[in-house]
Amino acid sequence: MPLTRGKVLGYDLERLAFRFSMLNDEKTVECQISDAAMDKLAGERGTLSTARQAQFLAHRDAIEQIASDLFDAAPTVKGAVVRIFTKHIPK
Repeated sequence: MPLTRGKVLGYDLERLAFRFSMLNDEKTVECQISDAAMDKLAGERGTLSTARQAQFLAHRDAIEQIASDLFDAAPTVKGAVVRIFTKHIPK
């Protein structure tokens, strides 16, 4: 079952990833996309951390679709975070 849109949680400077949530029915699923993956998706390099939210919002539909696909492909583990890396971005 596909995940549905949740909340924008913001940039994690420590992990160099953008955090967001999605919903599986009414259960919250935490998700992250790495800087490198977001840049690859946007066709950019070296985006500043201050511009990550705008970049996420510009590509939100595609990012959320990838997160939903990854969630559906993996066994469900309660509390697991869906992490998107460059290997998950289509060429």
